[in-house]
Amino acid sequence: MSPHQSALELWPASASAVAVETDYLILAFTVLTLVLTVPVFLGITYFAIRYRDGVEADRDTSGLRSNLIEISWMLIPFLLTLIFFAWGARLFIISKNPPADTMVIEAIGRQWMWKFQHPTGQSEINDLHLPVGQPIKIRIISQDVIHALYLPALRVQMAALPDRYTELWFKADRTGTFRLYCSEYCGSDHSVMDGNLTLMTQSDYQHWLTHSGAQITAVAAGRAIYNAYGCGACHDARAQVKAPKLAGLFGRPVKLADGRTVTADENYLREKILNPNGNRLAEGYKQIMPSFAGVIPADDLGRLIDYLKADTQTADGEATR
Repeated sequence: MSPHQSALELWPASASAVAVETDYLILAFTVLTLVLTVPVFLGITYFAIRYRDGVEADRDTSGLRSNLIEISWMLIPFLLTLIFFAWGARLFIISKNPPADTMVIEAIGRQWMWKFQHPTGQSEINDLHLPVGQPIKIRIISQDVIHALYLPALRVQMAALPDRYTELWFKADRTGTFRLYCSEYCGSDHSVMDGNLTLMTQSDYQHWLTHSGAQITAVAAGRAIYNAYGCGACHDARAQVKAPKLAGLFGRPVKLADGRTVTADENYLREKILNPNGNRLAEGYKQIMPSFAGVIPADDLGRLIDYLKADTQTADGEATR
C-alpha cells in the first residue's frame, strides 16, 4: 500500500466510460467462468464421493446417450466465449484509434520518475493534470530500462520502451485525483515510481496552465529529480555521508580547499554536479561525488537547480519568522 493511500483499494474508481465498460466486461466474464466451471467441480466432488472405492453403487452402464447434450455442452460455452471475444476486440480497436481532436502529452520514463510535457510547454514530474471531456493521447518513451505507465482509474497501461515510442489514449469524464504507477519492475526504487493524476474541468485546466502549471510544478519537479538521483543520500541534513548540505546553500559564500571563497550561484552548482572533480572542492571535504556529465539531461539539471534555489528561499522565509 502506498503511503499516499489511506486504505488498500480492492477495486480502483473508474474515471471514464471505457473504464466502466471494461469493469462490466471483467465482471461478466468472471460470472460466465464461474457458471461453466463450478458445476464441473461440484460434479467431480459428488461423483468422487458417491462412487469411491468400497461404496456400494450400481456401476452398470445405462446405455443412454444423447448427441444433442454432447454437442450442447461444447457449442454453448464456445458461443458464449465468442461474445466476450467480440466485446474485448471492440474495446481493443477503440484503444488503438484515437479521435482526430486528441490532445498529445509527451511522457518520458526513467529510473525512477515520470516526466510529462503539455502541448503548451508546461512540464510535470510524477504528477499529471488533464481536462475531462477531451481525448488525451500520451506518447511514451523510456530513457533507460523498460517501464510501464499505468492509470488504474482509466483502466489503461502501456509499456515505455527505450528508443521506441508507444501510445495510449483515453477520454476521462470524472474529475478528481487518482494514482498513476509504473507497473513494470524497473529497479530497486520501482515502488516509488508513482504519482497523481488530477482530472479537472476544461476551465480549471486552463487556469492551471496559466497560473499554476509553470510555477508549482517547477519546485515539485526539482524535488522529484533530487530524490530520483539520490542526492539526499549524501546532501540531506541527516545523511550519514560527510558531504556539503544543500539546504539553504544557494547564494551563500562557500570556502574552497584552495583558500578561495566563491558564491554558490547557478554556475557553481552546475559545475559541481557535472564536474565535481574540478577545482571547486569545498574546504574540509574529500572528492567522492561521481560526475553527472552525460547522465543528467539538461532539463533535469535546470529543474534541480531551480529546486535548490527555491529551497534556499523557503529556508530564508522560515528564518525571518
